[in-house]
Amino acid sequence: MTLPETGAGSSPIRVLLAEDQTLVLGALAALLSLEDDLDVVGTAADGAEALMQVHTLRPDVLVTDIEMPRLSGLDLAERVRQEAPQTRVVIVTTFTRAGYLRRALDAGARGYLLKDAPSHELADAIRRVHAGGRAIDAGLAEEIWDAQSPLTEREIQVLRAAETGRSTAAIAAELGIGVGTVRNYLSEAIGKLGAENRAEAARKARERGWL
Repeated sequence: MTLPETGAGSSPIRVLLAEDQTLVLGALAALLSLEDDLDVVGTAADGAEALMQVHTLRPDVLVTDIEMPRLSGLDLAERVRQEAPQTRVVIVTTFTRAGYLRRALDAGARGYLLKDAPSHELADAIRRVHAGGRAIDAGLAEEIWDAQSPLTEREIQVLRAAETGRSTAAIAAELGIGVGTVRNYLSEAIGKLGAENRAEAARKARERGWL
């Protein structure tokens, strides 16, 4: 369902765009600027810059990619929720796994669209989110409840550390837990993911959007 466009007497919706690919960023800005009720007030090439602009420009809606330098879109959404709750977040990405959608919603995002969606769908999503609703890619929305991660928060922390090649002792020291405890968490995660080793477990969890 598409919400009606903002009336002529209303202020336009102020939009900030965050995207590290220059061509994509320019295309999004150009397309959204064609909408009479949307005003692109700023653009950012990475997550940290976007967060600074959120505080400076106080946009109504932030549209962001997931993979960006310095601060990912998911981390950015979480920071915006904590530091600037008046700004609502819409994520536009190539990630089609429902695990990423689940993480985005948990981080506070109100919208999640794929980059190949028509521009009018993004404009409608911005309007819907600004009005207090949600805008989720229809195909992913059907899968989300089957995409719950089986991993505990501590297992996720251990896998993230293992993903970088750290030793068991280094992970234990970083997290402030025993070496044996780290081994237990890794063993549990490997079993849950049907992996052969810690590297494969981290890869599978990453692919499913759980890390």
